[in-house]
Amino acid sequence: MTVLLEVDDLTVGFPTEDGLVRAARGVSYQVSRGESVGIVGESGSGKSVTSLAVMGLLPRNARVSGSVRFLGEELLGRSDDQMSKVRGSRIAMVFQDTSTSLNPVYTIGAQIAEAVRAHNAVSQRQAMRRAVELLDVVGIPDPARRAGGYPHEMSGGMRQRVVIAIAMANDPELIIADEPTTALDVTVQAQVLEALAAARRETGAALILITHDLGVIAGHTDRVNVMYAGKLVETGAVDEIFYEPRMPYTLGLLGSLPRIDESGRRRLTPITGSPPSLIDLPPGCPFRPRCPKARDLCREAEPELTPAIGRRHLAACHFHAELASATAEEVFS
Repeated sequence: MTVLLEVDDLTVGFPTEDGLVRAARGVSYQVSRGESVGIVGESGSGKSVTSLAVMGLLPRNARVSGSVRFLGEELLGRSDDQMSKVRGSRIAMVFQDTSTSLNPVYTIGAQIAEAVRAHNAVSQRQAMRRAVELLDVVGIPDPARRAGGYPHEMSGGMRQRVVIAIAMANDPELIIADEPTTALDVTVQAQVLEALAAARRETGAALILITHDLGVIAGHTDRVNVMYAGKLVETGAVDEIFYEPRMPYTLGLLGSLPRIDESGRRRLTPITGSPPSLIDLPPGCPFRPRCPKARDLCREAEPELTPAIGRRHLAACHFHAELASATAEEVFS
């Protein structure tokens, strides 16, 4: 399978008065053509920063190193003009906040048509026709009428589907969706995720789905990357991550997730404590202060990703073998 995106040792820092915030620390992963990859973790774990680096949308003061290759072509270091030829046409992004993606003074149809014409030599009439088609694909009812409406006339879920329509306007090869279902109820979440699935069917695009909700990942991705304190701490196939986690943090995330396949009452198992400051990380494993399995070795050396189950399921834990068949209740109670 062709490797579409290859992120290698990506490091992102932001200088502040208190020191350098190391938002991403040596992140490496791949996305193959047509594949769906989930990136999960708590707020501040570095999920969005890595994707903004891929899109070339980090602020000017960001210190970025490593490599981001798209079909073998290096993206890091390109000018904004050079990246504008990639954004929207080859890589598209669906942002969390639709208010920053949609202009309140232009109609929905005009904004989608603008995205179409930005990369295609078509007339305004043809672009508007394409806009109506895209609204229909993402499940907007009465798309011809809605194309003449404004963002404030739509619900949050419908606006998110409009943003997905804009993302698929030019048949990109990769769609990055950054928390597309945040603050939406469960029913609307399902509609937005179905719109993303329709976008992939229409364009054949690969997908990077960023979220803090493991429930959103289930059934919508092929592989999962779990991030903590700016690093990948576990990566593997979605079934491996859900049924055979080998990192205490992943196990804790699963333990705090409500289950509908269990009978009776069961208390959730939360992860106590808070993520560490990324300004001055202490030596050792960043998850150590919150981990019931922590030992002296965890204080001395930060674990690297190593094979846990097979060649592609990797975990950053010194004692990952001890987590075989362990439950969140057993580890965190």
